Amino acid sequence: MRIGLFTDTYPPFINGVSTSVYMLKNALEKQGHQVFVVTVNTEDMRYKFEDNNTVIRIPGIPIGIYDYRLTGIYPIRAINIIRKWKLDIIHSHTEFGIGTFARIVAKQFNIPLVHTYHTMYEDYIHYITKGYFDKSSKKIVEYLTRFYCDKTANALIVPTKKTYDLFKEKYEVDKNIHVIPTGIELDRFYIENMNKDKIKAIKQKYKLKKSDFVIIFVGRLAQEKNVEFLIEAQKTLVKHGSNIKLLIVGDGPDMDKYKSLVEEFDLTNNVIFTGKVPYDDMPSYYHLADVFVTASTSETQGLTVIEAMAASVTPVCIKDESFENVVIDQLSGRIFETKEEYISIITDLYDNPEKLTEFAYQARINSEVHSSKYYAERVLDVYNMTSKESGGIRRLIENARRNRIEKEDDEDE
Repeated sequence: MRIGLFTDTYPPFINGVSTSVYMLKNALEKQGHQVFVVTVNTEDMRYKFEDNNTVIRIPGIPIGIYDYRLTGIYPIRAINIIRKWKLDIIHSHTEFGIGTFARIVAKQFNIPLVHTYHTMYEDYIHYITKGYFDKSSKKIVEYLTRFYCDKTANALIVPTKKTYDLFKEKYEVDKNIHVIPTGIELDRFYIENMNKDKIKAIKQKYKLKKSDFVIIFVGRLAQEKNVEFLIEAQKTLVKHGSNIKLLIVGDGPDMDKYKSLVEEFDLTNNVIFTGKVPYDDMPSYYHLADVFVTASTSETQGLTVIEAMAASVTPVCIKDESFENVVIDQLSGRIFETKEEYISIITDLYDNPEKLTEFAYQARINSEVHSSKYYAERVLDVYNMTSKESGGIRRLIENARRNRIEKEDDEDE
């Protein structure tokens, strides 16, 4: 099958969607399919054609949310190249920008369009509105999202039941929705595949000792990730154990705010900021930690949780549907609701290393259902189903047109 992936984010730009698309491409190619990518050039305002014209990067402009860029320019040259790809299916991974381009190409070349909804946009509106017109802006986002996912896509994929409920109950989308959790290239994170010297060097870089109990957070440093919750809880945790360290991996608009908070709470020896980490180095960072934590309720799935589990790191997550479908409380990790409960869970794991070992073991086992191979197979099922359904509709239209022409010819005679 010849598959076109359309996305606003793609390596070297790294985030959850970018990683998901890149992983899907690799998994599909391993199964013998040809995969092409249309994305945004995040570096400059030039068109780039890479890997023998199988990757097209279209210029985009910054939109004020992290380093994201959107494009509304769809050049004839790019369209001509896409025409030569002779795609069997288009799979879009964004509702706007390149997602709009996917819709235009699908319609122009009569190609079935599958769409995956990755982002809870309503949680990000404040970056653009700065607190003004939030209510009306959310309505606009809701309308545009419903229009794209319901009116233009032949099939819709969502990663969790939480997102499924959003479309069915709030957006009232009237179409079949396939719930397929995003997969991960799990073996990248397995302990047996790690470079021990590299891990040791990173530990030395951040002055982490063998006796330290390391809690790791991985993600953007921004309001919707609720990092402040973790820093505030750290004030209490260090009283229980002075060697409890919070390792915050990532960057974002609230970095300076969180650093100031750490200084205010006198936690500079117990909270470590790494900033951005290269994609290839991320597996090593998970292996610095005893526990992975997140207090974010803005996730559609939470890929970092699965990465941590694959790395045999015990996940401790806030109660949210996105995590409850991944972490089984008291088996492969822990789920908390309040700050007091979070602190209690961490101190319990600190005091009982045998629990930590058992949870970590089960986390590794449970992560295996999220493999990229399994994910690609389920996505392919949607591609094949959509292609057959779209082909059937085309045949009906062609037959109806043929019958109409034949009827008109008979009447003329």
